[in-house]
Amino acid sequence: MAISLQESILKVAARSLMERYQRRLAVIGSHTGHTRPTVPGTVDLLRCSRSSISPSAVSAGDDGCVFCKIVGGESPAFKLYEDDICLCILDSNPLSKGHSLILPKLHFSSLEVTPPSIVAAMSSAVPFLSKAIMKATHCDSFNLLVNSGSAAGQVIFHTHFHIIPRKAGDQLWPSEGVRRCLIENNEETFNLVRCIRERLAMFG
Repeated sequence: MAISLQESILKVAARSLMERYQRRLAVIGSHTGHTRPTVPGTVDLLRCSRSSISPSAVSAGDDGCVFCKIVGGESPAFKLYEDDICLCILDSNPLSKGHSLILPKLHFSSLEVTPPSIVAAMSSAVPFLSKAIMKATHCDSFNLLVNSGSAAGQVIFHTHFHIIPRKAGDQLWPSEGVRRCLIENNEETFNLVRCIRERLAMFG
């Protein structure tokens, strides 16, 4: 896939996100008296979307990727929503009724290599998609889940979010019955915090 086309898709993602923010801020502004809402950080969003491209992680599609085949119309799926950047479909092996997936049309192998503008566009679709899914399944709760990497349970290596409708007492996750321990205020915890902050400084 040509870099120019990659950048074009990422620009569309950033523009789509900004337009959504503008619409939402316009509604807020109509109630607060501010008629010219601004969108902070839009330049940074575009810059970030370009700088975060990893050539080894992005492609027009993977011949063996089922999500790429669905995006390309080569494999069937129950489509719920589609825009220029992402697609929402029903999971073919649902954990609960209405279990859905949000995925980008462009192929990225995992969340950490997906450009922030693409993740933002996917995330901005979550509120209205989850609301519709919950109403259709008569649920009042849901899990938003990302499995990134094989140890975390990722099976299809094309970035995607899970929206999993929940009902009280459904006992979907065995771990929900496990008692969690408080984090300890010790040297190991301090070293972990320091290590993460150092990595953040390097990435920033």
